[in-house]
Amino acid sequence: MSDHFWLCEAQLRRIKSHFPLSHGVPRVDDRKVVSGIIHVIRNGLRWRDAPEIYGPHKTLYNRFIRWSKMGVFDQIFTALVEEHGPPDRLMIDATHLKAHRTACSLLKGGMPRLIGRTKGGLNSKLHAVCDGEGRPVRLLLTEGQKSDHKGAATLLADLPSATEMLGDKGYDSDAYRAALVKRGIAPCIPPRAKRKNPATYCKALYKQRHKVENMFAKLKDWRRIAMRYDRCAHVFLSAIQIAAVVIFWINQSVLTLVILLH
Repeated sequence: MSDHFWLCEAQLRRIKSHFPLSHGVPRVDDRKVVSGIIHVIRNGLRWRDAPEIYGPHKTLYNRFIRWSKMGVFDQIFTALVEEHGPPDRLMIDATHLKAHRTACSLLKGGMPRLIGRTKGGLNSKLHAVCDGEGRPVRLLLTEGQKSDHKGAATLLADLPSATEMLGDKGYDSDAYRAALVKRGIAPCIPPRAKRKNPATYCKALYKQRHKVENMFAKLKDWRRIAMRYDRCAHVFLSAIQIAAVVIFWINQSVLTLVILLH
């Protein structure tokens, strides 16, 4: 007996308006194909091992790659985040995602891979900004060796308006604090130990930062997120965006992920 993941009709309606129009021959059922893509990413399968119930595995793979290149999954993620309006509170952090040897093989066409080397081996780094409920609102993929501070600087211009930002000691710098204040965001960041003039922060508020750690843990429950198999960076980021959408943005109340047991 095995279980298969299916998007319910309510969930499909939330995202279907962002699907590209079908030209010529009608494409294979969207619900079946997208559910199959989710099943593969969630369970860490090879595309050829996708259950037959979702149709030919080549259809799943081709749809995923084509829509990734078109930015469809990025549009879905961005639209669902914006539906909820700007959050009052932001939290920022980063995590390493190990790269499988298949992701590190030669890539034709000069496409960026965003795979670097750290003490933990070859990996990528996911920088994320969450709202007060621990839901990701901004995602950035970089090489594993890129510092948290540089990732935060890249995300800075695209931050939604908020009243406060929570971050760990890796984000403690005068420049970053000043940039947040300039945008009307109060930093809640503990100072590094060797700071000559350490800034103050609210310790009670800082305890809420565990929510961003919980967010990374939930994303890494999806096996093709915890271990990177995709060579192209934009394809891997699309997989992360799909996981974020399902876990945090359409898997709410009545919009639950339906699991059919066979």
